[in-house]
Amino acid sequence: MNKYEPILLKNMMQPGYTGSLADYERAGGYQALRKALGKIAPADIIEVVKKSGLRGRGGAGFPTGVKWSFIPKDHRGPRYLICNADESEPGTFKDRQLMERDPHQMIEGMILAAYAISTLIAYIYIRGEFVLGAKILENALAEAYRAGYLGPNILGSGFALDIYMHRGAGAYICGEETALLESMEGKRGLPRTKPPFPATHGLFHQPTVVNNVETLANVPHIVNRGPEWFASIGHPPKSTGTRIFCLSGHVKRPGNYEVPMGITFREMIYEIAGGMRGDKPLKAFIPGGASAAFLTPEHLDVKMDFDSLAQAGSMLGSGGVTVMEEGTCMVWAAENLLQFFNHESCGKCTPCREGSLWLLQILRRIEHGHGRQEDLDLLLRLCGNIAGRTVCAFGDAEIAPITSTLQHFRDEYEAHIRGQRCPFRPQPVADLITVGH
Repeated sequence: MNKYEPILLKNMMQPGYTGSLADYERAGGYQALRKALGKIAPADIIEVVKKSGLRGRGGAGFPTGVKWSFIPKDHRGPRYLICNADESEPGTFKDRQLMERDPHQMIEGMILAAYAISTLIAYIYIRGEFVLGAKILENALAEAYRAGYLGPNILGSGFALDIYMHRGAGAYICGEETALLESMEGKRGLPRTKPPFPATHGLFHQPTVVNNVETLANVPHIVNRGPEWFASIGHPPKSTGTRIFCLSGHVKRPGNYEVPMGITFREMIYEIAGGMRGDKPLKAFIPGGASAAFLTPEHLDVKMDFDSLAQAGSMLGSGGVTVMEEGTCMVWAAENLLQFFNHESCGKCTPCREGSLWLLQILRRIEHGHGRQEDLDLLLRLCGNIAGRTVCAFGDAEIAPITSTLQHFRDEYEAHIRGQRCPFRPQPVADLITVGH
């Protein structure tokens, strides 16, 4: 593929870069803040982000500037900005790197976003397991306060902002923005019924914007270099800029890779990641985190952008690409993911609460040699009864591994049932305890 310039990972690729305030400033950090505060109207910042085409990097891909514009202009009470740093999607680890290696990039993005929506208070909702990341961010916030980038009258502009840290308690569902809001209010993390939407009734029922770490980290670069520059990268008009993809599984060079939106999976897996780890060919891959439907080698030339993946029957999601080689059991892969979704279901919606356990029990039955032919139609019927019938997107996410593996690897399910065992195991398994391959 053609050479490209990293945006978000550029600083940390420089030798000796520590992520300190001094390092960030030497790399051009906080120049966007100096350019914008008191010199560009908040509404104009929103227009700049709209023109850039930046879409949310957390999963849904909603246009960022449009989301900001939904905040009521005439609201007299408080309004809030929340950085969603609750990165819990299996196979996804990009936000963690951004927070730990270059925290001021995200903080500057938060300050600009807060200025654009005219809020005085912002929060970072960080996954409870990110102990190191939370410590690094706390130190970075302290540096920003000491330097005058946070607090009252920032850089003499008259704009004031305080950013607070909020540690989550390890619930995957709190990555969903309304469950996150409930958690921040001290309640159990359950998704809210919408409408009303967070833009008008968010944190403490006040107008609120929730953005992902990677989304906010892009904002300083857009303000510095202009919306036209950002919109020219990637696959315009609907998939602009770069995207950090988390590559894991059976590849030679797993890791985080920032690439222009719109490159193909073939380029990502075989050029950037060095190809398959062993001598076995590619069997399947998940393109956008555990919530995304499985794809096969025939999809290698699909572009890694929002529209192309939707047309292929999956989604870009969180950007977690998990690669599986021949010899990987697809029934086991679906069962493994269902264990996660069943464990993390918040229990609010009956189809999800009851359906996830039922699906998991059937998958275990098939994987461990006790499946019946009618189980396949039963799985699809149950998935159909869950799809679109839950308050949040969790229900649709948990059925994706099943429906996609049944679509592409139904013969594998049937082989389990005919042989009364997993054909990828050396010996049949007598019990129903999940065993990893």
